[in-house]
Amino acid sequence: MTQETALPPSLQVEWRDEIAILRLARPEKRNALNDPTVLGIGTFFSQLPAHVKVIVLDAAGENFSAGLDLSELSECNTMEGVMHSMMWHRVFAQVELGAVPVVAVLKGAVVGGGLELAVSAHIRIAERSAYYALPEGQRGIFVGGGASVRVPRLIGVARMADMMLTGRMYNAEEGQALGISQYLVESGAGLAKALDLSARIAANSPVTNFAVIQALPRIAETNPHEGFLMEALMAAIAQGSDEAKSRMRAFLEKRGKKVTEF
Repeated sequence: MTQETALPPSLQVEWRDEIAILRLARPEKRNALNDPTVLGIGTFFSQLPAHVKVIVLDAAGENFSAGLDLSELSECNTMEGVMHSMMWHRVFAQVELGAVPVVAVLKGAVVGGGLELAVSAHIRIAERSAYYALPEGQRGIFVGGGASVRVPRLIGVARMADMMLTGRMYNAEEGQALGISQYLVESGAGLAKALDLSARIAANSPVTNFAVIQALPRIAETNPHEGFLMEALMAAIAQGSDEAKSRMRAFLEKRGKKVTEF
């Protein structure tokens, strides 16, 4: 990030070699997402330094994010509402389909827009304090940050409909079982786990990491015939890189890392 780039006070950035930590910093508002914060996330992802290989998405205070700051919608007309939602779509697509993997640390409220941001990440670590909800139905609105696309991929349409219609909440253990998170840790241990996983990810070939976050979701959503072709093309690109050839030589010469238990 260049020094002249200005992020809103609701975001903090910490650099740890090849890992960047982007932290939501509105704890007094339970890290509710307003437009400056969402636009700031987009700015951060669009100007990421080339040396960064992984991003950790963290939050100050006891909550990841309690969702949309509802004051953002209070005076919106229909067209403004459409454009507002599409702005969130663009930013969260930068998270999901950016240049590097994103690891999110979830705790406390992961609600509404906060859940939409969380499911844009590639790896999600839930602390035991985390809980998930989509209260838009009780507020007379509908999800607008991509939840109707991303959340059903994880938990199914029926469960998401239940959350929106009845206000049902899932705790951290339930969310882990449903696939909202891939890791479940004790409260306060999320960032350390995220940094450990990020170090593992950063040690991968950048081409492979890029293929996983860019090609894999598209392959999963396409028909099998197109998916097989896309996989073959991506495999050829990855294995044709100089780094892949070097790593394969090291493995064959018994200099490479072996598969070890996590």
